[in-house]
Formats: sequence, structure tokens, C-alpha cells
Amino acid sequence: MDTTSAGTGVHTRRTRHRRAGGRLIGALLGLSMLLGLTGNIQAQVTIEITGGAEGALPVAIVPFERAEGTPTPPEDVAGIIRNDLFRSGQFKPLPQEDFITTPSTFTNVQFQNWRALGADYLVMGGISAASGGGFEVRFELVDVYGAQRLEGRRFRVQGPGLRNLAHQISDIIYETITGQPGAFNTQIAYVSVSGEGEERQFRLIVAQSDGHNRQTVLTSKQPILSPAWSPDRKNLAYVSFEGRRSEVFVQEVATGKRRKVADFKGINSAPAWSPGGDKLAVTLSKDGNADIYIIDVGSGQTRQITRHWAIDTEPAWSPDGSSLYFTSDRAGRPQIYKLPLGGDSAERVTFEGNYNAAPDISPDGRWLAMVHRGEQGGFRIAVQNLKTGLVRVVTDGPLDESPSFAANGSMLLFAATTDDGRSELATVSVFGRARMALGIFTEDVREPAWSPL
Repeated sequence: MDTTSAGTGVHTRRTRHRRAGGRLIGALLGLSMLLGLTGNIQAQVTIEITGGAEGALPVAIVPFERAEGTPTPPEDVAGIIRNDLFRSGQFKPLPQEDFITTPSTFTNVQFQNWRALGADYLVMGGISAASGGGFEVRFELVDVYGAQRLEGRRFRVQGPGLRNLAHQISDIIYETITGQPGAFNTQIAYVSVSGEGEERQFRLIVAQSDGHNRQTVLTSKQPILSPAWSPDRKNLAYVSFEGRRSEVFVQEVATGKRRKVADFKGINSAPAWSPGGDKLAVTLSKDGNADIYIIDVGSGQTRQITRHWAIDTEPAWSPDGSSLYFTSDRAGRPQIYKLPLGGDSAERVTFEGNYNAAPDISPDGRWLAMVHRGEQGGFRIAVQNLKTGLVRVVTDGPLDESPSFAANGSMLLFAATTDDGRSELATVSVFGRARMALGIFTEDVREPAWSPL
């Protein structure tokens, strides 16, 4: 059952399940968030991909040929490429069972066969054992109707690097066809929760963009919230309750070295990196009310940005660093506002629906992603065109939260609670939807953040 805290209009997710509102509740309710996280949450978790748009470009991805004498690779390179392109929402991989032939080089392509299948593009390649160990991987991208090779490269890689290489090839294909950089060879960060009672553990995890190759960068018996990537991907900012109250840390991903950057009295929450990577926008209540502040990461100097009787939280920077978007209940219910840095007056940005929160801005500044509740009820991820104001709901709910744009703005990562009580991380394309399970876990997952390029 959804509940609402008196005077704020901020919902607290049903406590029988998980996160008690993620970043928003972490910023606004402090101890209430902590208590909400101590409920029984032993959920089966599916990391899913949702993407695929009507009118997506049909592409045939042929299984890569394995040269004679080559050991079985630990990864299916063609399969990873297929999944990457599918979840982008802009490509429709054709079923392999329909393939008449399986060429591995441009000279062996019979274009009439692929045109008959309706393929616009063809991806093929091969894998062979490299001298000195590892693998040599080659691929080619072919324009079927133009009967020309658009791209072709060779790589040498050790076995553990095959998945990263497959994501790199996907990025090359994506950019060659669309003219925009791909975002497959990036990382995600999220928080997992396992165990019960005194055995409960919170883990901050970094993984590849498809959820594979997970690495734990922090373990704590107290809640971890709001991971945020620095622009150079070297650091994560996050909120930790290890001191029995909310504090903001910055941690180097590679070394684990970290330092506390906000431990003021009251709430310290919702860190967001500036585009230059030298500042953090945060929510602090050190002067009594929850407002937005900017912290200089190097010096620790703070500057108050909002001054309002309402609760202002969840800051998100504009790509040029000139403005902050944030969630506020100053209109009676949570809505999203924009405040130019140096300006005195915040402009309300969202009007459709009775709840809009957790803003994230696409890298090109065109789109605002948010958690949205409209007349249909439930909490869903929506995208608003910042120029026209048009809002489009892109997920099905009922409890979706924490949207985070991919570095190229083509997809969103978010957390969801399904009708049967499962927890999942998923991505959704801003161009359309489809669904593909990537893995099953036994721990609860939440608070996802997609890294920059």
C-alpha cells in the first residue's frame, strides 16, 4: 500500500517490499528511510533489458565463425552484439533460424538472400586463436542494399576481455549506422541488499552495461543510497548510513580510496556531479530545512542554492552546468523545477500528473526523465521533451524509480517492482519497448546509475 507523509506529499513505497522511495525518501525522511529498509526483503531479482522500437532497423547478426583448432571462447561475441543492438530500441535483429547462409566475410555474402529476409544490415565475423594466447576477433558490417562494406576491424584480446570487446564492436556498429556514439561499453552502478536482520548486507556494485561482470566496491551493514558517477568514471559519490546517519562519500572505483565530503547535522543526501567533475550538488538540512547546496569537492566549500520553506531535493545538472533541476513539494506535491545558477527564481517544469520526481537530464539536454504518477496511478518512468513540454510514459509500473540516462541519451536505466513482488533493474529505450531477461539473482537491487562514456 502506498502511503503519503503529512505535509510533503512524498510517497513512501510499501514497506513490505524494498527501498522506501530511493533517493527521494533518502533525502527527505532520513530515519524513516532507514527503518523502511529494515523490513523483510528476500526477493528474487531479474536484471532485464527493455528496448526495441516499432520501425527499428532490421539487422542480421551471423554467429562468428570459429577457426579450426581454436578453443571454445568463453563468450558468445555475436550474441552479445545481438542483445546490445536489440536493447537500444533502434535495431531489430532477425531470427537466426531464418538465415539461409552464414557467411563470415564480405566476399561470401549473397546479397539476394539477405534482401529476401528484409535485412538492411549484416554483421559477421570470425574468432581464431592468437599466437601467444588469447583470441583474434574480426568483424564486418555490411550495407545489404548498397552491397558495400561499411566497417571492418580486427582485434586481439584475452578471453576475459571478450565481453568488453563485444560491447566495443556494438558501439562501432551503432555509431556507423546512426552517426551517434554507442553506450554499450559503459558501466552501471547499483546497490544490492542480501540477508536478513543482523546478517543484512548492503553492497555497492559496479557492472558492465548489461549487468555482467559484477564487482563489489563497498560492503556495509547499513544502507547505501544514491550512487552517482563522476564525469571521468573514476569516482562514485554515494550516501552511506554506516555512521548511523546519512553522510556523503566520494570513492575511487579502481582503488577503493574514499573520503567523506558531507557530514553536516541533519540530512546529507542525493549527490550529483557537475559536468566539470569538480563540484557536487547535494541536499542538506544543516540549517533546518532541506535545500540544495553545491559542494566544491576539492576544498569542501559549500554554497546554498535554494532557499524555500518547501523540501528541495534530488538535484540534476543541465549538461552545460548552467542550471539545476530538482524535486520540490513547493506546489503541494512533488514536481520538478529548474533554477539557473545565479538566479533567484525557480521555474516549474512539470505539470502533467500529480507526482513527478527524481529528474535526470539527457546528455544533449533535450529530455527530462522522471518518476511520474498520472491519472492511471502507479509510479512509472516518463520522458519529457524540454522544448515542447510533451510527456511520454515509457514503462508499465507499478513501482518504477531512479531513472538514469545512458551516455548517448538513447536508453534509460531504472529500478522496478513487479506485480508479483520481484525486484529488477531494467533499461528502456526512449524510442520504444521490448523485454529480455539478462540474469536472475537472489538479492534485492535498487538505486541504479549509468556511467558516462
